[in-house]
Amino acid sequence: MNLRGIIFDMDNTLFDFVEAKIVACTEVVSFLGAGDPGELFEYFRRETHGFENPENIKDYLFDNGLDPIQNYQRCVTIYETHKIDHIRLYPDVRETLEELNEIGLPLGIVTDANSNNARKRLEKTGLEKLVQSLTAHDMTGAKKPDHAPFKYALESMKLNASETLFVGDSLRRDIAPSKELGMMTAYAAYGDRNSAKDRTSGEYKPDRTLNNFREVLEIVRELK
Repeated sequence: MNLRGIIFDMDNTLFDFVEAKIVACTEVVSFLGAGDPGELFEYFRRETHGFENPENIKDYLFDNGLDPIQNYQRCVTIYETHKIDHIRLYPDVRETLEELNEIGLPLGIVTDANSNNARKRLEKTGLEKLVQSLTAHDMTGAKKPDHAPFKYALESMKLNASETLFVGDSLRRDIAPSKELGMMTAYAAYGDRNSAKDRTSGEYKPDRTLNNFREVLEIVRELK
């Protein structure tokens, strides 16, 4: 393989987004003085609104008799503030991306977050200048495992699938579609906090399994 570029998933591949969301849910429940953070977090896992949408909070308030009319906007503010504040990079992410930049490999991100939310997270973690391409949900109107976001990223980076490594934490939403398109894949097992549904990739198995982010460099050194 002639490796010419790497595309990463963002949440739970570069940083622990699940933990940040759980902290944010805990702060919301603390403000309300009632409820359960784990239960609120599970509302975001439902298909109803999706993992990003704060409307999940409104549903939670309504279902638990917690006055959504009075509490909703304040809860959203608390949630969004603490979600961003508590994002933490996995070990060696910044250093590894810096080394990849020095090597000269173009780096991209494909995420189901909207571009505004994605940029906030990248700015919070200081990664915005280390990644040259961002493909977000509002740019294609499609979410993974649809092929459209992956194709958009490849086209924007002027890469062929056969010369690209994709790194992600979801077997179903990251590994399977990127393999279908012909990319080499690395499964970020260290960050996989997905539901059981997203922990299967059918017939498509990752080419590599990562126990930590820095192992990306080992793949690059083998292929360069």
